[in-house]
Amino acid sequence: MTHVELHHGAATDVGLVRQVNEDAFLADSPVFVVADGMGGHDRGDIASSFVVQEFSRLSPGSYDVERGTSVVDATFQTVQDRLLAYDAEQRAAGAGDTFAAGTTAVVALLVAASDGPRWLLANVGDSRIYRFTDGELEQISVDHSVVQELVDAGRLTPAAAAVHPSRNIITRALGGAAMPSSVSGAADYFLLPLAAAERLVLCSDGVSGMVDDPGIAAILARYDDPRDAADALVAAAVAAGGHDNATAVVVDVVGLAHEDPYDPAAQRLSLEQKLGALP
Repeated sequence: MTHVELHHGAATDVGLVRQVNEDAFLADSPVFVVADGMGGHDRGDIASSFVVQEFSRLSPGSYDVERGTSVVDATFQTVQDRLLAYDAEQRAAGAGDTFAAGTTAVVALLVAASDGPRWLLANVGDSRIYRFTDGELEQISVDHSVVQELVDAGRLTPAAAAVHPSRNIITRALGGAAMPSSVSGAADYFLLPLAAAERLVLCSDGVSGMVDDPGIAAILARYDDPRDAADALVAAAVAAGGHDNATAVVVDVVGLAHEDPYDPAAQRLSLEQKLGALP
Protein backbone atom coordinates (compact mmCIF):
# COMPACT_ATOMS: atom_id res chain seq x y z
CA MET A 1 0.00 0.00 0.00
CA THR A 2 1.20 3.50 -0.77
CA HIS A 3 2.57 5.02 2.41
CA VAL A 4 0.16 7.70 3.57
CA GLU A 5 1.07 10.42 6.03
CA LEU A 6 -1.59 11.06 8.64
CA HIS A 7 -1.62 13.94 11.10
CA HIS A 8 -3.88 13.42 14.08
CA GLY A 9 -4.96 14.83 17.41
CA ALA A 10 -7.20 13.65 20.22
CA ALA A 11 -8.80 15.12 23.32
CA THR A 12 -11.17 14.01 26.06
CA ASP A 13 -12.85 15.62 29.07
CA VAL A 14 -15.05 14.28 31.85
CA GLY A 15 -17.43 17.21 31.35
CA LEU A 16 -19.30 19.18 34.03
CA VAL A 17 -21.82 16.57 35.21
CA ARG A 18 -20.23 13.10 35.23
CA GLN A 19 -17.90 12.01 38.01
CA VAL A 20 -16.00 9.48 35.89
CA ASN A 21 -14.81 9.69 32.29
CA GLU A 22 -16.27 6.58 30.65
CA ASP A 23 -14.95 7.52 27.20
CA ALA A 24 -11.74 6.05 25.79
CA PHE A 25 -9.84 6.62 22.56
CA LEU A 26 -6.99 5.26 20.48
CA ALA A 27 -5.05 7.30 17.92
CA ASP A 28 -2.27 5.08 16.62
CA SER A 29 -2.02 4.84 12.83
CA PRO A 30 -3.36 2.87 11.02
CA VAL A 31 -6.20 2.55 13.55
CA PHE A 32 -8.26 5.21 15.31
CA VAL A 33 -11.01 4.50 17.84
CA VAL A 34 -13.48 6.28 20.11
CA ALA A 35 -15.49 4.23 22.62
CA ASP A 36 -18.19 5.65 24.88
CA GLY A 37 -18.98 3.55 27.93
CA MET A 38 -22.72 3.48 28.52
CA GLY A 39 -23.54 5.69 31.49
CA GLY A 40 -26.80 3.88 32.21
CA HIS A 41 -24.96 0.60 32.66
CA ASP A 42 -22.32 -0.69 35.07
CA ARG A 43 -18.66 0.29 34.73
CA GLY A 44 -18.83 1.90 31.32
CA ASP A 45 -15.22 2.97 31.83
CA ILE A 46 -14.17 -0.68 31.93
CA ALA A 47 -16.21 -1.49 28.82
CA SER A 48 -14.70 1.35 26.76
CA SER A 49 -11.20 0.47 27.96
CA PHE A 50 -11.66 -3.08 26.62
CA VAL A 51 -12.34 -1.62 23.15
CA VAL A 52 -9.16 0.45 23.18
CA GLN A 53 -7.06 -2.36 24.62
CA GLU A 54 -8.13 -4.84 21.95
CA PHE A 55 -7.77 -2.47 18.99
CA SER A 56 -4.34 -1.41 20.25
CA ARG A 57 -3.23 -5.00 19.64
CA LEU A 58 -3.73 -4.67 15.88
CA SER A 59 -0.56 -5.01 13.88
CA PRO A 60 0.79 -1.72 12.45
CA GLY A 61 1.24 -3.46 9.09
CA SER A 62 -0.83 -3.12 5.93
CA TYR A 63 -4.42 -4.36 5.66
CA ASP A 64 -6.49 -4.94 2.56
CA VAL A 65 -10.24 -4.39 2.68
CA GLU A 66 -11.16 -8.03 3.30
CA ARG A 67 -8.57 -8.63 5.99
CA GLY A 68 -9.29 -5.27 7.59
CA THR A 69 -13.00 -5.99 7.84
CA SER A 70 -12.30 -9.45 9.24
CA VAL A 71 -9.87 -8.06 11.83
CA VAL A 72 -12.24 -5.31 12.98
CA ASP A 73 -15.13 -7.77 13.26
CA ALA A 74 -12.98 -10.24 15.18
CA THR A 75 -11.81 -7.48 17.51
CA PHE A 76 -15.40 -6.46 18.24
CA GLN A 77 -16.12 -10.11 19.04
CA THR A 78 -13.14 -10.30 21.39
CA VAL A 79 -14.41 -7.20 23.21
CA GLN A 80 -17.85 -8.77 23.47
CA ASP A 81 -16.39 -11.99 24.87
CA ARG A 82 -14.38 -10.04 27.45
CA LEU A 83 -17.45 -8.05 28.49
CA LEU A 84 -19.53 -11.20 28.93
CA ALA A 85 -16.76 -12.74 31.04
CA TYR A 86 -16.39 -9.54 33.06
CA ASP A 87 -20.13 -9.38 33.72
CA ALA A 88 -20.12 -13.01 34.90
CA GLU A 89 -17.19 -12.33 37.24
CA GLN A 90 -18.91 -9.29 38.75
CA ARG A 91 -22.18 -11.11 39.24
CA ALA A 92 -20.37 -14.00 40.93
CA ALA A 93 -18.66 -11.48 43.20
CA GLY A 94 -22.02 -10.13 44.37
CA ALA A 95 -22.63 -7.22 42.00
CA GLY A 96 -26.16 -8.45 41.27
CA ASP A 97 -27.84 -10.46 38.56
CA THR A 98 -28.46 -7.41 36.37
CA PHE A 99 -24.83 -6.23 36.22
CA ALA A 100 -23.91 -5.43 32.60
CA ALA A 101 -21.15 -3.24 31.20
CA GLY A 102 -21.67 -1.74 27.75
CA THR A 103 -20.04 0.61 25.28
CA THR A 104 -20.38 2.13 21.84
CA ALA A 105 -17.46 2.17 19.41
CA VAL A 106 -16.40 3.88 16.20
CA VAL A 107 -13.32 2.72 14.30
CA ALA A 108 -11.31 4.01 11.36
CA LEU A 109 -8.70 1.70 9.83
CA LEU A 110 -6.47 2.58 6.88
CA VAL A 111 -6.67 -0.22 4.28
CA ALA A 112 -5.37 -0.91 0.79
CA ALA A 113 -7.77 -1.29 -2.13
CA SER A 114 -7.15 -1.93 -5.81
CA ASP A 115 -7.61 1.76 -6.58
CA GLY A 116 -5.52 3.05 -3.67
CA PRO A 117 -5.71 3.52 0.11
CA ARG A 118 -9.12 3.87 1.70
CA TRP A 119 -10.68 4.35 5.09
CA LEU A 120 -12.51 1.32 6.45
CA LEU A 121 -14.98 2.77 8.95
CA ALA A 122 -17.15 0.89 11.45
CA ASN A 123 -19.62 1.90 14.11
CA VAL A 124 -21.68 0.27 16.83
CA GLY A 125 -23.95 2.61 18.77
CA ASP A 126 -24.32 6.38 18.54
CA SER A 127 -20.73 7.61 18.63
CA ARG A 128 -20.09 9.25 15.28
CA ILE A 129 -17.73 9.43 12.31
CA TYR A 130 -17.72 12.59 10.20
CA ARG A 131 -15.75 13.62 7.15
CA PHE A 132 -14.78 17.24 6.53
CA THR A 133 -13.77 18.02 2.96
CA ASP A 134 -13.73 21.32 1.05
CA GLY A 135 -15.35 23.02 4.01
CA GLU A 136 -18.31 20.62 4.09
CA LEU A 137 -19.15 18.34 7.02
CA GLU A 138 -20.92 15.03 6.46
CA GLN A 139 -21.84 12.35 8.97
CA ILE A 140 -20.70 8.99 7.60
CA SER A 141 -21.82 6.68 10.39
CA VAL A 142 -25.51 6.12 11.07
CA ASP A 143 -26.59 6.29 14.71
CA HIS A 144 -27.88 3.04 16.16
CA SER A 145 -30.55 4.77 18.21
CA VAL A 146 -34.29 4.90 18.75
CA VAL A 147 -34.57 8.42 17.33
CA GLN A 148 -32.55 7.53 14.23
CA GLU A 149 -34.98 4.69 13.53
CA LEU A 150 -37.83 7.20 13.84
CA VAL A 151 -36.03 9.55 11.45
CA ASP A 152 -35.45 6.70 8.98
CA ALA A 153 -39.14 5.80 9.17
CA GLY A 154 -40.14 9.40 8.41
CA ARG A 155 -41.78 9.83 11.82
CA LEU A 156 -39.27 12.37 13.14
CA THR A 157 -37.24 15.17 11.61
CA PRO A 158 -33.48 15.37 12.28
CA ALA A 159 -34.06 18.66 14.10
CA ALA A 160 -36.69 17.09 16.36
CA ALA A 161 -34.43 14.07 16.94
CA ALA A 162 -31.71 16.32 18.34
CA VAL A 163 -33.93 17.33 21.28
CA HIS A 164 -36.09 14.21 21.61
CA PRO A 165 -36.27 12.80 25.18
CA SER A 166 -35.27 9.34 23.88
CA ARG A 167 -32.26 10.58 21.90
CA ASN A 168 -29.82 8.81 24.22
CA ILE A 169 -31.43 5.38 23.91
CA ILE A 170 -29.28 3.24 21.63
CA THR A 171 -30.31 0.09 19.80
CA ARG A 172 -26.90 -1.52 19.35
CA ALA A 173 -23.83 -1.64 21.58
CA LEU A 174 -21.06 -3.90 22.76
CA GLY A 175 -22.03 -5.49 26.04
CA GLY A 176 -23.87 -8.40 27.58
CA ALA A 177 -27.21 -6.68 28.14
CA ALA A 178 -27.35 -4.98 24.75
CA MET A 179 -26.17 -7.75 22.41
CA PRO A 180 -26.23 -11.53 22.08
CA SER A 181 -22.96 -13.39 22.58
CA SER A 182 -22.13 -13.07 18.87
CA VAL A 183 -21.76 -9.53 17.49
CA SER A 184 -21.87 -10.66 13.86
CA GLY A 185 -23.76 -8.02 11.91
CA ALA A 186 -23.81 -5.57 14.82
CA ALA A 187 -21.39 -3.12 13.22
CA ASP A 188 -22.05 -1.05 10.12
CA TYR A 189 -19.10 -0.74 7.73
CA PHE A 190 -18.27 2.03 5.28
CA LEU A 191 -15.46 2.27 2.73
CA LEU A 192 -14.26 5.77 1.89
CA PRO A 193 -11.52 6.92 -0.54
CA LEU A 194 -8.93 9.06 1.21
CA ALA A 195 -9.52 11.84 -1.32
CA ALA A 196 -13.12 12.01 -0.12
CA ALA A 197 -12.06 12.57 3.49
CA GLU A 198 -9.36 15.20 3.84
CA ARG A 199 -10.22 15.31 7.53
CA LEU A 200 -11.90 12.55 9.53
CA VAL A 201 -13.54 13.06 12.93
CA LEU A 202 -14.48 10.36 15.42
CA CYS A 203 -16.37 11.53 18.48
CA SER A 204 -18.57 10.44 21.36
CA ASP A 205 -22.09 11.81 21.71
CA GLY A 206 -20.76 14.07 24.43
CA VAL A 207 -19.44 16.16 21.54
CA SER A 208 -22.13 15.67 18.87
CA GLY A 209 -24.89 16.01 21.45
CA MET A 210 -23.60 19.36 22.70
CA VAL A 211 -22.26 20.91 19.48
CA ASP A 212 -24.46 20.83 16.39
CA ASP A 213 -23.08 19.98 12.96
CA PRO A 214 -22.66 23.62 11.84
CA GLY A 215 -20.74 24.27 15.06
CA ILE A 216 -18.51 21.24 14.47
CA ALA A 217 -17.87 22.37 10.89
CA ALA A 218 -16.96 25.90 12.03
CA ILE A 219 -14.41 24.56 14.51
CA LEU A 220 -12.86 22.22 11.97
CA ALA A 221 -12.57 25.08 9.49
CA ARG A 222 -10.94 27.32 12.10
CA TYR A 223 -8.08 25.02 13.10
CA ASP A 224 -5.58 23.58 10.63
CA ASP A 225 -3.75 21.51 13.24
CA PRO A 226 -5.82 18.40 14.09
CA ARG A 227 -4.56 18.53 17.66
CA ASP A 228 -6.00 22.00 18.11
CA ALA A 229 -9.21 20.98 16.31
CA ALA A 230 -9.72 18.04 18.69
CA ASP A 231 -9.04 20.26 21.71
CA ALA A 232 -11.47 22.89 20.43
CA LEU A 233 -14.26 20.39 19.76
CA VAL A 234 -14.06 19.02 23.29
CA ALA A 235 -13.73 22.51 24.80
CA ALA A 236 -16.84 23.63 22.90
CA ALA A 237 -18.80 20.63 24.19
CA VAL A 238 -17.81 21.47 27.77
CA ALA A 239 -18.57 25.17 27.28
CA ALA A 240 -22.03 24.24 25.94
CA GLY A 241 -22.87 22.54 29.23
CA GLY A 242 -20.65 19.47 29.41
CA HIS A 243 -23.58 17.18 30.17
CA ASP A 244 -21.57 14.10 29.21
CA ASN A 245 -18.00 12.95 28.76
CA ALA A 246 -16.65 14.45 25.54
CA THR A 247 -14.04 12.87 23.27
CA ALA A 248 -12.83 13.67 19.76
CA VAL A 249 -10.18 12.23 17.45
CA VAL A 250 -9.31 14.27 14.34
CA VAL A 251 -7.26 12.74 11.51
CA ASP A 252 -5.92 14.63 8.49
CA VAL A 253 -4.77 12.88 5.31
CA VAL A 254 -1.67 14.79 4.22
CA GLY A 255 -0.14 12.61 1.51
CA LEU A 256 3.11 10.75 1.06
CA ALA A 257 5.38 10.72 4.06
CA HIS A 258 8.58 12.74 3.92
CA GLU A 259 11.89 12.28 5.68
CA ASP A 260 10.95 14.48 8.62
CA PRO A 261 7.70 12.78 9.71
CA TYR A 262 5.05 14.43 11.83
CA ASP A 263 5.17 13.38 15.48
CA PRO A 264 1.65 13.32 16.94
CA ALA A 265 3.07 12.75 20.43
CA ALA A 266 5.34 15.82 20.32
CA GLN A 267 5.04 18.30 23.15
CA ARG A 268 2.82 21.19 22.15
CA LEU A 269 1.45 24.41 23.53
CA SER A 270 -2.10 24.30 24.85
CA LEU A 271 -4.85 26.36 23.28
CA GLU A 272 -4.71 28.69 26.27
CA GLN A 273 -1.01 29.30 25.69
CA LYS A 274 -1.43 29.77 21.95
CA LEU A 275 -4.57 31.88 21.91
CA GLY A 276 -4.90 33.23 25.42
CA ALA A 277 -8.38 31.76 25.88
CA LEU A 278 -10.49 28.77 24.99
CA PRO A 279 -12.83 29.17 22.01
